[in-house]
Amino acid sequence: MAADPQVLDELRRLRARVPQLTGALATGVDGRVLAQDTPGVDPDGMAALIESAHGAAVKLADATGQGELRELLVRGVYGYVATYAAGHAAVLTLLAQDRVSLGRLLLEGRRAAARIGEFGDARRTPAHHARPARETKEAKAPKDAKDPNAAEPQATEPEAGPAAKTAAARTRTPRAPRTTTANARTTTES
Repeated sequence: MAADPQVLDELRRLRARVPQLTGALATGVDGRVLAQDTPGVDPDGMAALIESAHGAAVKLADATGQGELRELLVRGVYGYVATYAAGHAAVLTLLAQDRVSLGRLLLEGRRAAARIGEFGDARRTPAHHARPARETKEAKAPKDAKDPNAAEPQATEPEAGPAAKTAAARTRTPRAPRTTTANARTTTES
């Protein structure tokens, strides 16, 4: 399968912004490679591992009440593997050296994942299903005083196509309230 040119361009720009990146890979949540810039790494094998890790991380986030998975970070002796949810159907994975600025890696990875997600979501969603219709000025205006029986115009809801998914109800475990003291400083006497 040919790489998506928009996604590949985003991966290359990301590697230029963060020089310590050693690879970047965009996959579908099903494990297929969308685009890759991973010299020396088998993209298909890595995509299969990403699919497994992403699935486990989604379940872990859900089971612990943390909400929808946004990112997964693995730190090894030689560097980092950062995986980001990129829209509803894609995953961005970055490989970085251990000397990378972790803050920069996370920031740039989140931004790139958002852009890649927009590319994929725009292709998946037909134009008439993208957003509900907005109310026009006429629909927001009050009824005509001359005709009290006039029907109000209403915004139409998008049709639910076969690709529409129903979201499962998620529960969130309440956290214990934080306890803070007025003066957080402590002193040590010798």
